[in-house]
Amino acid sequence: MNIAILGGTGRTGRELLRRALQGGHEVKALVRSLEDREPQQRLTLLRGDARNADTVTQLVAGADAVVSALSTDQTTTLTEAMTALIAGMKTHGISRIVTIGTAGILESRTEPGKLRYQSSESQRTQTFAAEEHRRAYELLRGSSLDWTVVCPTYLPEGEAVGGYRTERDYLPVGGRQISTGDTAAFAYDELLTGEHVGYRVGIAY
Repeated sequence: MNIAILGGTGRTGRELLRRALQGGHEVKALVRSLEDREPQQRLTLLRGDARNADTVTQLVAGADAVVSALSTDQTTTLTEAMTALIAGMKTHGISRIVTIGTAGILESRTEPGKLRYQSSESQRTQTFAAEEHRRAYELLRGSSLDWTVVCPTYLPEGEAVGGYRTERDYLPVGGRQISTGDTAAFAYDELLTGEHVGYRVGIAY
């Protein structure tokens, strides 16, 4: 496939990019800077800002599917980029997208009708990042795209070791953490299989 990636230099995004290249796919990745970037076979780098609609439309041109591992950076980058991304994908007739979200936007088990970050299940006092992820999720849900939002809980850096659990729209019971490697492994597999189109998927050990 031809895969377009946003956030490919982040902790989870790097592993997603590596897996895509290892799988023999052609990858185009958006980066902020081209400095110190070693050329890699089947990898095209596009310098630009994920919030810029023209740049994002250029990124996804010719892609079969899109992956976004963008973080919030305590700004509105995520929602601005998602707006541009949805428009660009529609322009080029691309339907499949997998994004990395957060477990905070999954459904609460203890307080029905609330998301985890809005409920007593969340220990976080700062909700800006979760609210940004929620808005990005709502943009996808309101689109006609074939989307999946992978929602990891506490996300330490680490290799893929397997043995993780997933659940649609909820965090697996007792889930406490998941490595960046296993999050990327699941997201990559989901991009190929499309098993959870139209769902948020909680992932944890």
